[in-house]
Amino acid sequence: MARTEAEHYTRMTEAPVAPLIARLAVPTTISLLVTSIYNLVDTAFVGTLGTSASGAVGIVFGFMSIIQAFGFMYGMGSGSIIARLLGQKNVDEASVVASTGVMLSFLTGLAIALVSAVFLTPIVFLMGSTETIAPYAEEYVRFMLISAPFMTASFTMNQILRLEGKAALGMVGMTAGCFLNIAGDAVFMFGFGMGITGAGLSTALSQVVSFGILLSMFLRGKSTSKLSSRLISPTPERVADIVATGLPSLIRQGLNSITTMLLNAQAALFGDAAVAAMSIVARIVFFAFSLTLGVGQGFQPVAGFNYGAGRYGRVRDAHRVTIFMGEALVAAILVVMMLYPAELLRIFRDDPAVIEVGIRALRLQGVSLLFLPLIVATEMLYQSTGHKLGASVMSLLRGGLVFIPLILILPRFRGIAGVQEAQALANALMFLPAIGFAAHFFRELPEEAA
Repeated sequence: MARTEAEHYTRMTEAPVAPLIARLAVPTTISLLVTSIYNLVDTAFVGTLGTSASGAVGIVFGFMSIIQAFGFMYGMGSGSIIARLLGQKNVDEASVVASTGVMLSFLTGLAIALVSAVFLTPIVFLMGSTETIAPYAEEYVRFMLISAPFMTASFTMNQILRLEGKAALGMVGMTAGCFLNIAGDAVFMFGFGMGITGAGLSTALSQVVSFGILLSMFLRGKSTSKLSSRLISPTPERVADIVATGLPSLIRQGLNSITTMLLNAQAALFGDAAVAAMSIVARIVFFAFSLTLGVGQGFQPVAGFNYGAGRYGRVRDAHRVTIFMGEALVAAILVVMMLYPAELLRIFRDDPAVIEVGIRALRLQGVSLLFLPLIVATEMLYQSTGHKLGASVMSLLRGGLVFIPLILILPRFRGIAGVQEAQALANALMFLPAIGFAAHFFRELPEEAA
């Protein structure tokens, strides 16, 4: 085992940067794409129940973002610290951080479930539901509450494995859950005729299975850091460090939830078809964005390891390679989105009103994806290297601080066109600040460790 970990350390700090990022990006990208495919399939399945049911998927997506926000916070917070500790060859402290982070994540998910169960109906309407969409959304969310603590802990364990440079292990747990979810949708929704209830039940069961698979990776010694109840040590300093390091992820995901609520609410002013259209567009765009995000997540352990080891030149090289890879992937998939928007939308809901709203929104958001590789790589650079303030500011901007005023103001003057344009414009406006953040980081970064 010691030899294997020594080889892993050498590979992370000495292997050529571009192939290393590509190798690490493949499992993370597969995980993201499989998750995105599940979201698309789920949207298509639920879409057979009607336009209002399709709109409920957008509401559920917003609620799921809240759960993910805390899972990512503890996962990114713990994982970033662990990557730097492993770069310093401090495995014992890395295991303490991992055990503490997963415990905090599970308890937070449990608290979210209990509070949401009490205030379910107000929460559904707060997220932009209409009277006709609400019954579907409530039924779906009820099952998500059961699996919430397992979901948060799963996201945390997956992030820890990824930031250790062992994303393939996390991929197994996440993709197994997604495939089970897709199969469960088919069985429960159509085989047993359970409709939206079947979709919720399938989601809950798949999350529990994912949790079990990911936990087994740690318990069977597949990871570098270990999980054990004996290693849990929630000292104020350690908890503060985990939360502060992971705060950008919470900000970003939390703002994503808020922006999803606002987008649903603004789209609802123009009817259920508009809510369904923007929900479907969000799923398709996330599928494309997953390519950039996957490459960025392959970059993170490289940045954290090498920053901790003082290999600053590799951090510079890795940032440039990540942007180039992300742009190439986005450009390739953008061609399909521009040429066949109606065909893509029709897969999920063959409703002329939905397609009419969705075509323009899909094309605008597709073009704006070209701005994201630099933005994502720079934000991940700050978080992976422990620059908490810069990472938090970038998360505020990308997570919704730019988008929120746009989605509130544009529809007042542009109607439904403003709803279609808000996200694309927000992506474009974030590009210049990201250039400034990247330039500042590398201006302050030493050429190489002394």
